[in-house]
Amino acid sequence: MTKRVLIIGGYGNFGGYIAQKLMSEQGLKLIIAGRSEDKCRAFVDAHKTAVNPLQWCVLDITKDLTATLQDIKPDIVIHTSGPFQSQGYDVAETCIAQGCHYIDLADGREFVCSIDALDESAKTADVSVITGASSVPGLTSAIIDHYLSDFGVLHTVEYAISTAQQIPPGVATTAAILGYTGKPIRTLIDGAHKTVHGWQNLHSHIFPILGRRWLGNCDIPDLSLFPERYKDLRTLRFYAGAEVSVVHLVLWGLSWLVRAGMIKRLDKAAAILRNTGKTFDAFGSKTSGFFMRLSGTDKNEQDIEKLYYIIARSGHGPYIPCIPAILLTKKLANGTLQKPGAYACMGIISLKEYISALDDMDIQIIKKDMKQ
Repeated sequence: MTKRVLIIGGYGNFGGYIAQKLMSEQGLKLIIAGRSEDKCRAFVDAHKTAVNPLQWCVLDITKDLTATLQDIKPDIVIHTSGPFQSQGYDVAETCIAQGCHYIDLADGREFVCSIDALDESAKTADVSVITGASSVPGLTSAIIDHYLSDFGVLHTVEYAISTAQQIPPGVATTAAILGYTGKPIRTLIDGAHKTVHGWQNLHSHIFPILGRRWLGNCDIPDLSLFPERYKDLRTLRFYAGAEVSVVHLVLWGLSWLVRAGMIKRLDKAAAILRNTGKTFDAFGSKTSGFFMRLSGTDKNEQDIEKLYYIIARSGHGPYIPCIPAILLTKKLANGTLQKPGAYACMGIISLKEYISALDDMDIQIIKKDMKQ
């Protein structure tokens, strides 16, 4: 039976890619939703080769959400309209009330980590409410889970994302980053939860192919989720960085002004700062990078370390966070995922599934194993 899939923000960077990957599925009928009628229409008109003709609807998640879902009657809702740091669970709660599955691409720490507040109602409605269906924690947990059996004790996880200058994040993603720049972040260091500050701890990492790139502290759900999931962890650090040094260093400088109280918050200036950053595009590229370093001891108590790199060329990096929503939609539609409740996207997508879904992208995986 054909499943109706409503994509909120379906013509945006993330929603549009998800729609393009799902529109070839025989068993799915997609409805593209957003606040702009013109953009909805334009997207549908540009994709008339879909297996099942696309539909569209104007939808503002702050208005008439219940009435819209009652009219559309979706089986699955994919919510891509961030930033989630400033949202509540209105969309998820409406989906539960309407008896449809819910998936979002949230990377807001509190938003993702508190989703269990909806667990009982989701189970009662027999629907899945899955948050964080993105790179974090979807991909990051899949990498750790894949290698976990190689470790007797996994004590350190350190990882980072370095963006491509010529493929800037959307305004919502930029606002999310700026929202914690200079703000306190709690993370696990040497067995204790300690406070660091957003975009500080300035340092660099040498990526294969990309070379040296600057990094700084960032806040993600993993920092709360992983110490509970991986009990032996003693240190957990996540960083992000801009490709062009001056862009990264300017934001690092602004983080100190926020930390000192001279600037209250930066997220309100997201559009301005994003557009200003574009002036440096000539000095950058369309290549982004990710790395994860896992350290600990093996079953023989020998020190081991594993490095996992993802190098994304041709501007394909921003598509990587979309993969969990695509895979989960297929699993829910074909019945291979039957796990009612509200939970973060961990343990339901394997690394093999994730990487297989990247086959049509200009992406290179580099792995390094080290024993001491």
